[in-house]
Amino acid sequence: MRSTNLSRRFHPGSTGLILAVAAGLALAGCGASATSPGTVTRQAATGVRVLWMGDSIAGAQAPALEAALKAAGVAFENATSDGGGNVVAGDHEATAMGARETWKTLKENLASFRPTVIAYQITTYDWGTPRQQLSAYQRLSRTAEDAGARLVLVSAPPFKIDDFYKPHENAIRSAPAMAAKAARGRYLDAAALWGSDYAAAKAQRAKDGIHSCQQGSAAFATWFAKQLGELAGFTPAAPAVWATGPWTGDERFAKLGCG
Repeated sequence: MRSTNLSRRFHPGSTGLILAVAAGLALAGCGASATSPGTVTRQAATGVRVLWMGDSIAGAQAPALEAALKAAGVAFENATSDGGGNVVAGDHEATAMGARETWKTLKENLASFRPTVIAYQITTYDWGTPRQQLSAYQRLSRTAEDAGARLVLVSAPPFKIDDFYKPHENAIRSAPAMAAKAARGRYLDAAALWGSDYAAAKAQRAKDGIHSCQQGSAAFATWFAKQLGELAGFTPAAPAVWATGPWTGDERFAKLGCG
């Protein structure tokens, strides 16, 4: 499958400035006392175990989300995939192949990681008819239920529908409604954080209009940890504890040219 998302470049910038803004955004969401830069104070284990699924957009959010959740005593496993990660096979050869790999990996993670929460961000590759999308999300719901886990579906941030995505725009547009229908009250609309315009400052998209750098990833982790805490019964850690931690140096950001 074409790993199209990772091939796109972010506009460079000052890491120090990005992290300062990220910390400021995080602190605005959850006021708390700050700690020394780079330190992460982890709370006692909560028993909550989150399996994070999605494509490279979710992958760019994973380092911040892992830091935020681990700081709250939540176990975390990153099961995202670059250029895939989809559960909807549709009728396209590439997405069918991606879906097969996703379901295979999910089965392995259920056995090895034993999540209590499966969090799936709708991918840019969930192409198919609304019926195919609904069927796939319902299958994911049943799979989670059979494993004794809670399923949480979250919409993708607004992203640029370029020439690659344009033929699949209808499927991209219909996926959130099908996910909401299948999630049984556990669907989170990320428009509450990003808005609906990928080009707006609020969306915090990079130059490619798709991914996020450290600043956007920290903002997402702050928002999502709060939503997840309400659903799964844990208290998110104050962003001051983790927002400027070692995760900001993850090699993913360097490869994306985040600075």
